[in-house]
Amino acid sequence: MLGTIVNTSTIVVGSIVGSLLNRGIEERYKERTMQGMGLVALAIGISNISKGMELINNPIIFILAIAIGAVVGEWMDLEGKIERFNKGFVEEKSPLQGIVIGVVLFCVGALSIVGPIESALRGDNSMLYANAVLDGITSVILSVNYGISIAVVALILFIWQGGIYLGAGAIEHTLTPEVLNQLTLLGGLFILATGINILGLGRVKTLNILPALLVPFLARALNLI
Repeated sequence: MLGTIVNTSTIVVGSIVGSLLNRGIEERYKERTMQGMGLVALAIGISNISKGMELINNPIIFILAIAIGAVVGEWMDLEGKIERFNKGFVEEKSPLQGIVIGVVLFCVGALSIVGPIESALRGDNSMLYANAVLDGITSVILSVNYGISIAVVALILFIWQGGIYLGAGAIEHTLTPEVLNQLTLLGGLFILATGINILGLGRVKTLNILPALLVPFLARALNLI
């Protein structure tokens, strides 16, 4: 679990640093940094979607994943629960939006899924250490705009990566190339939606679709892919 602890710790430290810098940066600079992040998210999302669409063998699983994930996530009201939890601790500009952005950027990438498996089965934390550097930098940028609320994402990431770490033995056999390609495609869609939200081009409840990430694993367990 050392890799996960390091990964989540960099987010906490980055959130503290960013929230301190928040007070000395003019609003126009904050807006420009977020616009830049929005454009980067769009670019990464489109790239991952393009790559995933070329590689997947069963697009029906992808469609079902989005449909099932949206229904389950909306029923669970994941965004609503996190918003209510967050309101008990911080009162800042759009803290929920910052948390949603953080969850998508920190949790749905390949490093956050494959990294804990490598750590658990092979004792190799290199992927998680690389992820820690990226997440630390991103958390500084996010917390400059959304404050210390970004630290909440560290707890979510710890639960996410910790669960993968503990279940690594079972998950390893399901991580076929097709499952990884499906996850790449889904991750690209989530990151694209995050970019849309950051730039104010629409309002996508990204967290309420996250259960879609479980569908490729379920499909593999049922020998559908």
